[in-house]
Amino acid sequence: MGLLSDPNRRRALISMLTRLNAPICMLCYCAGVCWFMGLAFEPFTLRTYMSENAMGSTMVEERFPAGERALATAREFAAHKKKVGGMPVDWLVKTMQARGLEVFTQSFSRVLPFPDENKERYIVKGTNVYGILRAPRAPRTEALVLSAPCSPGDNNNQAVGLLLGLAHYFRNQIYWAKDIIFLVNEHDLIGMQAWLEGYHHTNTTGMKWTPLQGRGGSIQAALSLELSSDVITSLDIVLEGLNGQLPNLDLANLFYAFCQKIGVLCTIQGRLQRNDWDSVSGYSHAVQTMMLMVMKQASGRPWGDHGLFLRYHIEAATISGINSFRQYKTDLTTTGRSDLYRLVEGMYRKLNNLLERLHQSYFFYLMPSLTHFVSIGYYMPAFGLLAVILLLRALDLWVQLVAPPARTEDGIAEIEQQSSPGVRSVLTPLIISHLTGAALYLMPVHFQEMAVEHFPVSETEAVVLTAIAVYTAGLALPHNTHRLVSGEGTEQGWRVLKLVAVLYLAVLLGCTALINFSLGFILALTMVPVAAFVTPDVPKVLSAIVFVILSPACTLLFSVFLFQELQDMPVSLQDGWMLYISVISQGILDHYLFGSLVYPLIALMVYPCWLLFWNILFWK
Repeated sequence: MGLLSDPNRRRALISMLTRLNAPICMLCYCAGVCWFMGLAFEPFTLRTYMSENAMGSTMVEERFPAGERALATAREFAAHKKKVGGMPVDWLVKTMQARGLEVFTQSFSRVLPFPDENKERYIVKGTNVYGILRAPRAPRTEALVLSAPCSPGDNNNQAVGLLLGLAHYFRNQIYWAKDIIFLVNEHDLIGMQAWLEGYHHTNTTGMKWTPLQGRGGSIQAALSLELSSDVITSLDIVLEGLNGQLPNLDLANLFYAFCQKIGVLCTIQGRLQRNDWDSVSGYSHAVQTMMLMVMKQASGRPWGDHGLFLRYHIEAATISGINSFRQYKTDLTTTGRSDLYRLVEGMYRKLNNLLERLHQSYFFYLMPSLTHFVSIGYYMPAFGLLAVILLLRALDLWVQLVAPPARTEDGIAEIEQQSSPGVRSVLTPLIISHLTGAALYLMPVHFQEMAVEHFPVSETEAVVLTAIAVYTAGLALPHNTHRLVSGEGTEQGWRVLKLVAVLYLAVLLGCTALINFSLGFILALTMVPVAAFVTPDVPKVLSAIVFVILSPACTLLFSVFLFQELQDMPVSLQDGWMLYISVISQGILDHYLFGSLVYPLIALMVYPCWLLFWNILFWK
């Protein structure tokens, strides 16, 4: 405190920070990147452990005997689905009723803002079927959900068979203290969104659905099943939900604990566990696994049906069967070795013991493996080292602005003449940049019909190409817009504008990182160097190229290629571009269908902020 309260010491500190500003900023940037890369090194991470006492032991005896019956049910479901050309609602209702459940249906419909070419749908109509197993030993105030989406073709038939087999087995047990809801939803995430809105009596997306006739207690946890083969080699857990939300870490710990007990191979991000953490290949494997989680979380989209439960404070995850590691084949039809069935049974028996919602473990974390995790206290310093660069640059600009100029006869008049344009020249770029962002947010969807009439493109292509056109046109709109108000730009003007833009970016990235660390960190990696070192005096052409490369649009493009590389599925430039267009269209659809915040965040805040620095680059 004495350092800041003593005027002489404070001036000395400020002088040192401004004199060594550039070297300190570069050091902080390198330190932030190195800190983040070190998070995947096993000695720097924490070992996973169970925090919830009610789930601290896996000492339950799983007795699920009906592996063959569940597989036969899956084949029967596939036959009826093929016969009716969609979800066999009547057959599902009869089958669930035969298993002693209270069965209900929910119809829903949704007109998409533009056609989804990936799944070839525009007007979506469907029906959800769910059955409720009432708790025999409790007042029925709490519930668990087990869901399986009815996917097109032959996908996920085995998951529906498992769900119905578990429903038959659970019905004969007397130890349930919570209602168990068995849900088969149509049209994947759209059907799940309709069911969750109906269950919680909310409508945030404008979807039309019929009210639910049957309801259980308050949902404590949920699992979604995705299986598409009779033979699996490992079970993968998917955690990333809407807007980067993650379930309580104890849910992942419970999955791993039962996998270890039963002896089934388990993965995260589709990658096996490795024990050679002290080797280069082992560390590289952990980095790639962590980076996959970071990029999935940064996308803001739900990576499974579980992702929509998280917005209702329901801890949920998706368990997916993988048939990739041939040396570890597990035949689901093998009597007595139905590991997946026993896993799900064991997890639900443990969740049945919960006396309160999962809350004792972490909600903010990264996982380089299922045995280790990185808590918020470990990864936030990496972002803080990047964010402090913006504060250092803001301090340097403030010192330059308040420093008294050289004495002249008309010094007072000069100060007045410089300060007034400096304030006025901030307003026009600020307003026009945000109007451009508003156009980027509104025009692609609302002007798609006009684009289709004038150009030979589909509605989806029209939306994406309109967004790209608005984004590109925005590079010219704020260019020297300060001249509209104050005539020629001044030295004070660009410094005031940069001070406002740097503080704006610091607040924006800080708030983003608190909600979605991965998105905030990726944006900080690309935007902080631009914000820190841009001035009107740098070489224009070279700096403009660097600016465009580090812009939000190009960051997304590079992320698409990097994501494919991390998944060991590299793509060509042409395929990468088509995938890039698909990612943009899906991001816009996710916003309108499920409330993803990534698209409005980029369009309304990140892009306008980037335009302010673009305007500073071409200040005259």
